[in-house]
Amino acid sequence: MNSSIRPPAVSDHDSLGVIATPARKESKTMTAPPRTGSPEATAHSAYRKIFRRIVPVIMLMYLLAWLDRVNIGFAALTMNKDIGLSDTAFGLGAALFFVGYFIFEVPSNVIMEKVGARMWLARIMITWGLVSAATAFVVGEVSFYAVRILLGITEAGFFPGVLLYLTFWVPRALRGRITALFLMAAPLATAIGAPIASLILAHLDGFLGLKGWQVLFLAFGLPTALVGVAVFWLLPSKPADAKWLTADEKAFLHHQLALEQADTDKDAGHSTFSALKSPKVLALAFVFFGIASGSYLLNFFLPQVVASFKTTYGISLSVTQIGLISAIPFLCAALVMYFAARRSDRTQKRVVYVSGGTVIGAVALALSPFVGNPVLAIVLLSVTASCVYIALPLFWQLPPRFLTAASAAAGIALINSVGNLSGFVWPYATGALKATTGTFTVAFVLVAATMFIAAVAVIALDRSRKRQDNARPSREEPELETVARVDR
Repeated sequence: MNSSIRPPAVSDHDSLGVIATPARKESKTMTAPPRTGSPEATAHSAYRKIFRRIVPVIMLMYLLAWLDRVNIGFAALTMNKDIGLSDTAFGLGAALFFVGYFIFEVPSNVIMEKVGARMWLARIMITWGLVSAATAFVVGEVSFYAVRILLGITEAGFFPGVLLYLTFWVPRALRGRITALFLMAAPLATAIGAPIASLILAHLDGFLGLKGWQVLFLAFGLPTALVGVAVFWLLPSKPADAKWLTADEKAFLHHQLALEQADTDKDAGHSTFSALKSPKVLALAFVFFGIASGSYLLNFFLPQVVASFKTTYGISLSVTQIGLISAIPFLCAALVMYFAARRSDRTQKRVVYVSGGTVIGAVALALSPFVGNPVLAIVLLSVTASCVYIALPLFWQLPPRFLTAASAAAGIALINSVGNLSGFVWPYATGALKATTGTFTVAFVLVAATMFIAAVAVIALDRSRKRQDNARPSREEPELETVARVDR
């Protein structure tokens, strides 16, 4: 690289708040960003603006997504009896969400790449919010199944769309922390939504002639549609469209992301089709399946698990108490996951955190039905939730290492859609196993085993990548690019 255009390396303790991180070697055809001001100051300013303008919006979007996805777990406390749903029927309905989600995930993300993130993400939010609100009017199994499939269709593409959107804005070195902030909305949604849902069920039953669970779906669904309208105005599709970035900041971001993409692993190919048939992409999809299994089990069934303490431990709880206790594991997860992501950003040991978190979470989940004490059971489930939500955001730093720009949209969407089939398998299986055995024990053990296998798979995938890297001709030492520290 020509020294006249190379940004200067700086200390980790630089007063400007900029850290030097290894960057990939620049291609000979790459042009450097303009240097009208300090590159460190430009980086610092650009990433600060992204944290303030982009991250809060996508966190709110994902929080609403999870509220609309998991409110069914709280509604089930009274809805199942009102419309005549058995444990098996409820599990199947919860699972059917992922049928539409799986089928339409990849097409949705490919469309987003063509029409732009702002328009497509807004469309997704508006339609899923309206469908979620419509769940208030289901009257039996058939209508319940239909609205769940439709909800999956309308929400398809949202999560991988946001992950793809982040690759347009921030480099890999910062993406772990930003993804953790984004995904922190999931446990926060349950931690916040649990007491709100329980209060609605307990105190708004009969409001406007509606059942409490009907009010719940309307209260969570309609605001989502309104936020979707606002998203169209709040999210620029790419840095070049952001009026709040200066010309130097736009050029800096373009330069940093172009450097990173130039060094992307070519194993997944250059096209959408080659990404869909890549063994590594499919392996990553299985890893995500295993990690997400623990998340879906807790999100869909934890309120019912807590309610079952009456049978298991002889403890009778009100709906409000069930909601408050159900919030504890997710509140713990929200507190832990961001700090783990910050540490991972500094060490770049993504696989260690993903595999270690998944194994510890699996062990805690498997032990929780056997401890004989409700407090210890909640402690172990809190460990499971925390470990799952440590692993999830850091897992999503792995796929971009295998995907080129041309294949990223389809590859990320495929990983997400196949992995999210765990949201179909385990709700249905858990409902059926609960109906057969009368407890959640078998389901907990099976999900724990799946998580453990996923941890082994991600370690094997990492070792395979390292062997390939070692087999390649040696490269020059990577030069340094500056990346802003935006958490100060």
